[in-house]
Amino acid sequence: MEDLLRITVVQQTIIWEDPGGNIAKLESLINEIHETDIIVLPETFNTGFSMKPLNLFETMDGVTVSWMKSKAKELHAVVTGSLIVKDNGKVYNRCVWATPGGALQWYDKWHLYSMGGEDRHFTAGREKLIAEWKGWRICPLICYDLRFPVWSRNQENYDILMYVANWPSARHHVWKNLLVARAVENQSYCIGVNRTGSDGMGLDYLGDSAMIGPKGYGQFIGPQEKIQAFELSYKELHDFRKKFPVLRDKNSFIFKNN
Repeated sequence: MEDLLRITVVQQTIIWEDPGGNIAKLESLINEIHETDIIVLPETFNTGFSMKPLNLFETMDGVTVSWMKSKAKELHAVVTGSLIVKDNGKVYNRCVWATPGGALQWYDKWHLYSMGGEDRHFTAGREKLIAEWKGWRICPLICYDLRFPVWSRNQENYDILMYVANWPSARHHVWKNLLVARAVENQSYCIGVNRTGSDGMGLDYLGDSAMIGPKGYGQFIGPQEKIQAFELSYKELHDFRKKFPVLRDKNSFIFKNN
């Protein structure tokens, strides 16, 4: 068990529908990272939030996942972020969790953004992922999931709630407010990683990737393309939970898979 966990977020301007260009760009950005435990990339980091998944999907043995595995091994750190994946004939917005040892886990986005047509092009996931790394329990979710507190609810005793996103500037204040709310109500660290720039649909993004602590305090990193490291303390988190044990009074919800 390691008390301090270093998480590095990569707040990138995504090149629209250009997986090769985005991987090349990330190679340059990630070269600036020297020591970290987890590297977090935005939602659909290699394409942008495109509704052309049949033109852009990859498989779990494709170029992007292979690149994630290679960088994880090279940097001795987990690499995670979402991309469009086709698996068993279905297309998912999938957050891949690649470890230095080559193991893969993933979470498929449950809440698909119907106002943007995501539900017409993607299949929704039905299970949470709780990834364990260096004694920490981490729950990765994707963008629109942030609006649904029951799905984010800390039933699994996780330590970190993590959202990868393409969250547009028109609702930027919602992004900031909900990240704080999710951290406080779940008495956990909350990491949010958002993109910057503009996409091919004419939407703008203001970044503000963040780390919020369980008391609701933290740091938003602004609108520029940037790499930012955060250091989290397991002892501080669990000392606070013991001192102010909100989670023992939480409701229990039962999810039924269809």
